[in-house]
Amino acid sequence: MITVTITIMIALTKIVKKGSDLGEYDPLTQADSEDETEDDDLVLNYPRNGLNPAVVGPGRSQGGAAEEKAARVRGAMRSAAFLLPLSCAALLVLLCAFLIPCPQGALLQMQWERELGDTAGVTSPPIALWDVDGDGLEDVLIAVTNISNDSQPMSAQSKELSVWALGGGGGQMLWRKSLREPLISVQCGLQTGSSDPLHSSACVLISSGHMIAINASTGWTLWTTAVGHVVSHAVLLPDLQGDAFPDLLIATLPEDKVSDLALVLISGRSGALIGRPVNFNLTAQGKLIGPLLHETQTGAYYVMFGLGTVEAVSLSLIYSRATGQTAASRVRLKDPTWERLRKSNSSSLIHISSVSDPVDFLLSLVVGSCQRLRNLDGVSALNCSRSDWIVLSNSSRRLSVLRASDTRPIWSLSLASIHTCPAAGHFNDDGVPDLLVHQSANGVRKVQIMDGARGRSLWEAEFVCPRLAVEDSSVLTASGQSVFLFWAGDPLAQPQNVSKVAEPVLRKLFLLHPNYPTILLELSSTTDTVLSAAVSYQAQQKDASYISVSSRPSSGRALGAQVLQTLSLRAAAADARILRFKKNTRQPTAFSETLYYKRLTKKPLYYLKRLKLIQPPSGREILQKD
Repeated sequence: MITVTITIMIALTKIVKKGSDLGEYDPLTQADSEDETEDDDLVLNYPRNGLNPAVVGPGRSQGGAAEEKAARVRGAMRSAAFLLPLSCAALLVLLCAFLIPCPQGALLQMQWERELGDTAGVTSPPIALWDVDGDGLEDVLIAVTNISNDSQPMSAQSKELSVWALGGGGGQMLWRKSLREPLISVQCGLQTGSSDPLHSSACVLISSGHMIAINASTGWTLWTTAVGHVVSHAVLLPDLQGDAFPDLLIATLPEDKVSDLALVLISGRSGALIGRPVNFNLTAQGKLIGPLLHETQTGAYYVMFGLGTVEAVSLSLIYSRATGQTAASRVRLKDPTWERLRKSNSSSLIHISSVSDPVDFLLSLVVGSCQRLRNLDGVSALNCSRSDWIVLSNSSRRLSVLRASDTRPIWSLSLASIHTCPAAGHFNDDGVPDLLVHQSANGVRKVQIMDGARGRSLWEAEFVCPRLAVEDSSVLTASGQSVFLFWAGDPLAQPQNVSKVAEPVLRKLFLLHPNYPTILLELSSTTDTVLSAAVSYQAQQKDASYISVSSRPSSGRALGAQVLQTLSLRAAAADARILRFKKNTRQPTAFSETLYYKRLTKKPLYYLKRLKLIQPPSGREILQKD
């Protein structure tokens, strides 16, 4: 600022000085013609003011010198009159810039803790992450239960149910909404059609008998629908009615008590039922699978669901059975490859998995939280609807990856008992998401990272079992690889007698960087029982927050307290405890690993420079790369 001001003042001084040396304007010696030849003829050596200098007397010469001196004085005065206000203005700008403090914005508190309410047992509360106040940070929406102090604290009448929206930059209360029924899920991102960015999205609250759409910014109710006994989350569908709004699908228990499961179509604009529920008789009984929406390479839509098995049905068939009308041309498409998998023309279901091998989990093989948080925005839905699948069967202890084009297994392997869904992330650089899985048996937890393309082990280690069933997480970095987060106890340096391994007092959160697999960072430790966890990205800070919900014993109360915590990964990595393994499946060079370890122990900021966390690419970006 000072340099620019001085430069301008010097330039203006030179201009004024040069202008004063030019003398006064003499109309007799100036030509006013556009023709250059005429200028040469007209600019003659006429005497100044009609007199020839050669014949001017001494008195006349002295008068000319005095006039010239007066003209110079007048030019200097004009220059001073111009530069003095300019200098005062520049000085005033400098005072405003350096002496007057600028207003400070609200400081973001990326690590905070808040007690929400009471908890009974180890049930994970529904949680969603969405920017509801427009500050660029994902806020936390979570179902809260408070037990009133009456004679029957565990009765249904004594429970105060609500959903809270807490700011991601400090945990402040943004809004609170009371409920009548416990929530099954909270999903955000549904389009409302409003031009105001703060009111353009809605959150869908699903209980056992109702669906409620609320404004994400205020918590005000937009519509409420009674849909029977709901047993699943909502699935975002393309526009079925031509109103430019995406529609929804949920699974319910049939009213006829004969069928096994029903799929219900719901208008995303008004919440009204689209037609009637479509009932299905399934060939097996087991854990509810899905529903999930899949879009094939030809653009055909299929809904995948089941009870212990994976079945598929065309979305156009669901719409025609629900309304008795033909679906729109975009939804009416069918994939010939998928249709050939139908065993009978009379059956509406396409069998994806075998009845003899019950399925416990069906997940999309994508990096991100679309399948965990199940937000209802178009990007998340597109990201999850065009990928291969992860199929997990605990009865046969088998983990498989199915190809979406023909539903055939890409690879399959046998594992021990797995109680949580695998987490997908990029451990190697082949572009295919890899899987973080952990197996727990006899007090020992074995953590492995499996190659998503081939099914071979890329990294593994054994820990004391933390007695937790929390889903693992992955966070994408600027290098294209992911760091992996998982809960475990103390590492086991060598195989031990598993019968002597006791439950640890501390549960520890570890971070693994794929470039340095022999080093683990212990980010935090707790004695609380962690119920669920999610990752929230902060794009401007190039950071991510690890958000966890825990059950904490409370003195003087029979029920524990439900606690919500956020942990900045970059800040936690700076203060993390460093654990080093002697050997592993994948080894870096000895020099790079030793150099990295020395820099990490002496300068934790070196690790943070390499830990540039970014948000996963949207579904549109993934499709463009393909």
